Amino acid sequence: MKKIQDMTDEELALSYIDGNNRAFDLLLLRNQSNIYSYILFIVHDRETAEDLFQDTFVKAIAYMQDGRYTTSGKFGGWLMRIAHNTVMDWYRSLAQFHFVEANKDNDLSNISDPSLVVGNIENQYVNSQTLKDVRRLLDMLPMIQREVVYMRFYQQLSFKEIAETTNCSINTALGRMRYAVLNMRRMAKTYGMTLQLSI
Repeated sequence: MKKIQDMTDEELALSYIDGNNRAFDLLLLRNQSNIYSYILFIVHDRETAEDLFQDTFVKAIAYMQDGRYTTSGKFGGWLMRIAHNTVMDWYRSLAQFHFVEANKDNDLSNISDPSLVVGNIENQYVNSQTLKDVRRLLDMLPMIQREVVYMRFYQQLSFKEIAETTNCSINTALGRMRYAVLNMRRMAKTYGMTLQLSI
């Protein structure tokens, strides 16, 4: 019989489904760093990342116990999809995220709509300026990067849907978003912009 340390992730998952809790402990140990780093990179908040990390593994446990895991040789990818979906669900649940519709010309000028900001007069001014700065940065992005930002944040499309819509791979869509964010951060630094809303 194979030692537990020598089992693949898929074998460990099946062993856990058969009742071996030590198998899950080893699965967690092997995958926790990769999954947690991914979540933290997206949410940029350790406490939130820890919560979402735990939610990811709770969902993975539930799926395995319900018999919804089948070996495909890609346990890490399966787990990453659960983490991605958990993060996206969290984003959608945030009350402070406001989404706006672009008009037929894909004009994002309504991003400065006053209904998007609340608070006192000073906060409204700061938020109004921040939204104008974001709009300026969006306008300076290359079209393919601007498109993916729009689809992801204003149309709430998943990266899979973006990939299908733009006829590219998911990795390409993710890459475009990454470069868009990096470009916006670089430009914000260059122009001395602080892109943070006041509450």
